[in-house]
Amino acid sequence: MSDRRISITGLILITGLISACAATEMHRPLPAPDAPAAVSQDPGDRGVLAGEWEYEDGAVLTLRLDEQGNGTYAWKDGHFETQALNGHLWQGMWVQRENDREGGFTVELSPDYTEGEGRWWYTRIGANQAPTEKGGTFHLTRKSSHASLSDTPPAP
Repeated sequence: MSDRRISITGLILITGLISACAATEMHRPLPAPDAPAAVSQDPGDRGVLAGEWEYEDGAVLTLRLDEQGNGTYAWKDGHFETQALNGHLWQGMWVQRENDREGGFTVELSPDYTEGEGRWWYTRIGANQAPTEKGGTFHLTRKSSHASLSDTPPAP
C-alpha cells in the first residue's frame, strides 16, 4: 500500500510540474502580428533628420524637422515625433490634431540619408484606441537646404 501511495504522490507531483511549465509557456506575451520590431531608445545621430523633407503618399507634403527629428507638416495640423534612429531605420509617431488621429511610422533610409521608403499606421482615431483602418506607404526625399556654389550665376 505504501508503494502505491508513493507512486500516486509521484504521479501527482510530476503532473503538477508539467502543468506549471505548460502554464508558464502559455502566458508568455506574443508580439502583435503587424507590430514593428522593438525600438531602442538610443537616439542615434538624429541630426541627419534635420531640415525639410518631401513626404509623398499620393499628394506631396513638406515635413520640417529639428535636430531631434521632431517637427510639423501642414496637413491637418500634423506633427512628427522621432522615437528612434538605429542605423538607417527611423521609427516614430505622428499626430494630426485637426482630425484627432495619431499613429506610428517606420522608414528605411537610403545609405546617404537623402531618401527613404516608409510605412504608417493608425494607433487612434478619435476615441477609438484600436482602429481597424489600414495605414499606407510613403516615400521621403530630403529637400536641398543649401544652394550649391555652381547654382550661383557668375558676376556681371
